[in-house]
Amino acid sequence: MDSDYRGRMETRELRYFVAVAEELHFGRAAQRLGIAQPPLSRAIQQLERRLGAALLDRTSRNVTLTEAGTVLLTEGRAALDAVDAAERRTRRAARSATGRPGLVLVTKASASSELLAKLLAAYAAEPTAVPVDVILCGPAEQERLLHEGQADVALLHRPFDSAARLHTEELTTEGQVAILPTGHPLTARTHVHMADITDLPGLPLPRWPHPDGTYPPGPGPRVRDHAQLLQLVALGRACAVSPESCGTHLHDGLAAVPVLDAPNVTTVIAWPPHSRSKAVADLVRTATRLQ
Repeated sequence: MDSDYRGRMETRELRYFVAVAEELHFGRAAQRLGIAQPPLSRAIQQLERRLGAALLDRTSRNVTLTEAGTVLLTEGRAALDAVDAAERRTRRAARSATGRPGLVLVTKASASSELLAKLLAAYAAEPTAVPVDVILCGPAEQERLLHEGQADVALLHRPFDSAARLHTEELTTEGQVAILPTGHPLTARTHVHMADITDLPGLPLPRWPHPDGTYPPGPGPRVRDHAQLLQLVALGRACAVSPESCGTHLHDGLAAVPVLDAPNVTTVIAWPPHSRSKAVADLVRTATRLQ
């Protein structure tokens, strides 16, 4: 076996290291991995020999990460995510070859239904179009599904959604509106400012979850999707600031007022940078032609 090969990390070793680095305990990491502790310890030692660097500081009581270990934990998580995503995409591609849906597009439930309908109709008219499954989800879910390989393409909304590590094309830019209960004094105005609604008595702004599922502090109600939010607004428990397109088809009990100083919202179509799917490229090309 040549020295170059001996210096390469194996995916199995990387998974072992990430488990130990996250648990900071060999016993718990071994239990999590479903293996005995001695082979886990030997695998970590072998990985350190491969890399020529100590990854963990071990004492009789504690396990801590070295500087090199901290770097490998960050890079290792990203590498394992990429491996897992590649496996899921490969399996989905194989299912597609047997006649199952070819593309999965993910977007927030509050996204413009008009834009989505136009995109799907225009793409379906393409001679090389494949079936498209649409997943509607809550905030931050689109990026996760893309990175995990469970979706091929997403509609994201800047500045609220992160497009880090994704390729994007801008589609539309729009202002925002305040969504309030019908009959509220502010609905009689032609426009409002953010200061008018930030501390509105009895109608706090909602709290959306972070990507890890936790909520920021504050008085507003916790919400997970747009339908839940609109119900709370209609009940007089909250107000909302949303893209203009969300205010065009409100049900009874709700009214929309433009917010002059709210940041513009740009809708982008996003896909993983390593995607080589012709169907994804065709869908993106169709989306950019809608502008």
